[in-house]
This record gives sequence, structure tokens and C-alpha cells, in this order.
Amino acid sequence: MQIDYVELSSADFAATRKFYESAFGWSFEAWGDDYLAFSGAGLNGGFRKATEAPPRGGALVILYADDVQAAERAVEQAGGTITERHDFPGGRRFHFLDPTGNELAVWTKVA
Repeated sequence: MQIDYVELSSADFAATRKFYESAFGWSFEAWGDDYLAFSGAGLNGGFRKATEAPPRGGALVILYADDVQAAERAVEQAGGTITERHDFPGGRRFHFLDPTGNELAVWTKVA
């Protein structure tokens, strides 16, 4: 088995779409009023309609970037909030909250 699809939640599809299009260039397709699918992220997924911010501390979606500093700037410029930064053997990453409260991370290899 392999992971085929990632689903997150969002209480504000307009803010979600604007953030991920701006920060990462993802594409979106609305499926009615309660679902917003995305592509262009390496693995397709979607956002289901929610009434409140998602809880933190569960599964973490981690994106890869060749330039983690440029990714961090793009996240901040698009309206995301950086919550953590980590250096570890062979890499570096940061965690962020999107405008509707989803926590994701971005990492890069460091020689």
C-alpha cells in the first residue's frame, strides 16, 4: 500500500486557495460547496469544509523544497505563520500554520 491522497480541513476555502496558490503555486478545483481539491503538490489532495480550525498535534504533512529559505519567505508573504524551525543531521525544516490553522512543514537537504 502507498499513500494516494491527502485531505485537510478548511473553514475558509477562499483564504486556503489564495494561500496555497501564492505560496506554492498549487492548482485548485471546487467540487461543490464543501470540497476543494488541489493538484501540483507532488501528491493530490483536498480540503473538506470545516466549521472550526483543525487540531494541532496529529499527522504532519511535510513538503520538500530545494531552497527552504525561499519557501519560508513565500509562506510568510502568502499569510502563513512560521511556528518552529529545526536543524537536524542532513537537513533543515520549518513548521507553519496556514490561514485556517492547518500545520504543515517544509524541509530541505543540507550537505
